[in-house]
Amino acid sequence: MNKPINLDALDLAALISSRVCHDVISPVGAIVNGLEVLDDEQDEKAKAPIIDLIRKSAGQASARLQFARLAFGAAGSAGAQIDLGDAAAVAKGFLEDDRLNLTWNLPRTLLPKNRVKLLLNLLMIASSTIPRGGKLQVDPVGSGETMGFRLQAEGPNSRIPPKVEALLAGTPEEPLDAHVIQPFYAGMIARAAGLKVSIVSEGDAIVLTAVP
Repeated sequence: MNKPINLDALDLAALISSRVCHDVISPVGAIVNGLEVLDDEQDEKAKAPIIDLIRKSAGQASARLQFARLAFGAAGSAGAQIDLGDAAAVAKGFLEDDRLNLTWNLPRTLLPKNRVKLLLNLLMIASSTIPRGGKLQVDPVGSGETMGFRLQAEGPNSRIPPKVEALLAGTPEEPLDAHVIQPFYAGMIARAAGLKVSIVSEGDAIVLTAVP
């Protein structure tokens, strides 16, 4: 088995920053465009849907930034713990919409931050396996500070994204860029937390596990 590659810290920071900006730029752009249209619109009735669009886009931008703060940010000092209740709130805000439902079966407890960061990153990967929406379910594996996770995604045309297994293992076949850095980063966190990640197809579902 190939050893995971080491990525320069500056390169990792640049790629993660690019990924976060990519996730946030769409709703922020919609806000800017909406405000420009609002400035030119004279009909008060016509302003209502524009204001609704701005409000919705602002909510999306906020949810994505709150999620990124926990999934990619420092979230406290070395050895810090994160409340799974807080993680559930940001995950639902980031992922749930009229196409995707998230069932969170984890207890409200404190876990080491790398375990929680890994969980949020695995949720991103799980959601990418059901591009047309569907159901996501998260269950605990074990308990306490050594808790692992099982994520199940079900939806139309569910599939394991190309190259994601190699990226999780830290052995990509092609140069890394902002489009693929997230699963690579998830693999880095898993190794730092002492967890092994797998992704498999089980019937119509895609299942990700992170266990010691």
